[in-house]
Amino acid sequence: QVRLVESGGGLVQPGGSLTLSCVASGRIFRPNRMNWYRQARGKEREVVATINIGGSTNYAASAKGRFTISRDNAKNTLYLQMHSLKPEDTAVYYCNIQSVLESLWGQGTQVTVSS
Repeated sequence: QVRLVESGGGLVQPGGSLTLSCVASGRIFRPNRMNWYRQARGKEREVVATINIGGSTNYAASAKGRFTISRDNAKNTLYLQMHSLKPEDTAVYYCNIQSVLESLWGQGTQVTVSS
């Protein structure tokens, strides 16, 4: 069973930056879409950014222009660069990888934006 492990979360001041990483413990059979989701306290989980197997990306309106999703296939790692962070970005961030066989989730990493 492949595991996804996120890291890079933490406490940052408004306007600051963080880069989240998600490492897969093994090879995923025919992945087709990789996502970052987030869930704020008391709210539903929402997709923040997506990168498809061909490399095209999509962003939630709240993330567009501030967040960048990328991947390093050689390192089995998915990234989310976040800039100009706002208090409303505070949430647990999860990586999700979808393949023809399964949808894998990490355990989440907390991002807190506060002064």
